[in-house]
Amino acid sequence: MERVGFIDLGSNTARLVIIDILESGYFSVVNEMKEAVRLGDMEKDGTLKTSRVIQAIATLKIFKKTCEANNVDKIIAVATAAVRQARSQKAFLNDVFVSTGIKLRVLSESEEAHYVYQGVINSMEIPKGIIMEIGGGSTKLIYYNRRNILKETILPFGAVTLNDMFAVNEDKPEEQAHKIEEFVKEQLTEFAWLKEIDPDAQFIGVGGSFRSLSKIARKIKKYPLDMTHNYQMSRADFYNIYDMIKVLDLDKKMKIKGMSMARADVFPCALSVIKAFVDFMDFHTITTSGCGLREGYMFNYAVPQTLEKPISDILGHSINTYINFLGIDSAHSEQVFNLCIQLFRQLRVLHKFPRAYVRVLRVAALMHECGKCFKFFNYQKHSAYMILNSNLYGIAHKDLVLAAFVIDMFNKDEINMNDWVKYRDLLTEEDVEAGKKLAVMLKLAVALDRSRSNVITEINCDVLGDSVIMKTETNGSDSMLEIKQAMGAASDFRRVFKKNLEIL
Repeated sequence: MERVGFIDLGSNTARLVIIDILESGYFSVVNEMKEAVRLGDMEKDGTLKTSRVIQAIATLKIFKKTCEANNVDKIIAVATAAVRQARSQKAFLNDVFVSTGIKLRVLSESEEAHYVYQGVINSMEIPKGIIMEIGGGSTKLIYYNRRNILKETILPFGAVTLNDMFAVNEDKPEEQAHKIEEFVKEQLTEFAWLKEIDPDAQFIGVGGSFRSLSKIARKIKKYPLDMTHNYQMSRADFYNIYDMIKVLDLDKKMKIKGMSMARADVFPCALSVIKAFVDFMDFHTITTSGCGLREGYMFNYAVPQTLEKPISDILGHSINTYINFLGIDSAHSEQVFNLCIQLFRQLRVLHKFPRAYVRVLRVAALMHECGKCFKFFNYQKHSAYMILNSNLYGIAHKDLVLAAFVIDMFNKDEINMNDWVKYRDLLTEEDVEAGKKLAVMLKLAVALDRSRSNVITEINCDVLGDSVIMKTETNGSDSMLEIKQAMGAASDFRRVFKKNLEIL
């Protein structure tokens, strides 16, 4: 196993993330740090300010010590817009190397856009989208369709530079917001392709400003999941936040729950960019991606095939990362999922569920045992908690919650619904009833592989009157244990499906 430290020296913030490269193309984050450096705040002649350079070098020294303390095998460090645009670039890179031993690679505009796109496309199931990342010194726009980049543009302004261009009047902070909005809209009119994008394309926000926006929105709504990735915000909710923040002075902005102290002064500028873009494009929803440049680089490094084409099964790859990392019995989990799918199909006449629930069943089946890595007894409860906090890629928050619900109840006679009341805005009553049926399918599937030897190979169900006759085919081994265990779910089956169960 290789441990890699990845440093992203941006125009506003420097970030370190330490990852373990696991076998078979998976990786896991083990540590991270961030510091505000504000390199985008340059001298008028385009050189980096001495104070900012000193802060950046001091931060990189801390990052290097952290990497050494975490036994990192290799440090990869990149710099983006501020260093790329600085007239003093060569001197800065030399100072960094002499002072820290870290060799920074300055990404081109195209490389930066590529890695941002890689972070999104390998972690989100959104077939058509336009990605925006607002940095300190630049703003990236990337339009893709069918997993191919069609257009990319890097605008030469970001939250820090806009804050300098439109100095705020402390008595009337909303004037700055209005001026930035008008400026950004004027810049956007120069790109005719923006009016030609597919109307089904979704707006995806990447980077610190969108993460802060998502965090504030979740705090206001008392959202039950502490999860940024794939969080969806309505245009109305965004407008409310924007209207609230743009009129505040700096002291009040810094007191907002969810606001980063290091970003408070420039955050309204980023919001003004988002407002201008949402209005210009008439988007109704903003989806936040927790994955951007760093994750894109990680995917390319740990999963080399992504250099040629994106991961085709995002959810599967994400689940397998956990299976690999936690040491879950993958053969048993796959067999349980196989049996769940057979039950789902065979019992369709009773449940009539849309295929979308297969995704829920997949997560529940493949990860139902993950809680055992913490404690065997009552492991279902631990598994449910881990899934709720897993931030799995390629799945909606609603489906993630429902998968956890299925696991929490699959081996219980009853579930304490008070534990799930806080998710009522995500799960409908129909979802809850579906979850109960999926939980019984999971319980049957686990029982039918009780010996973990793939004894049961095929299931066929006949619905006859008030009974379901389940016929099993085997690999030739004795299936007495499996059938006995499965019959233990007969009462649960009768409760949710309103049918008696017989297993042959």
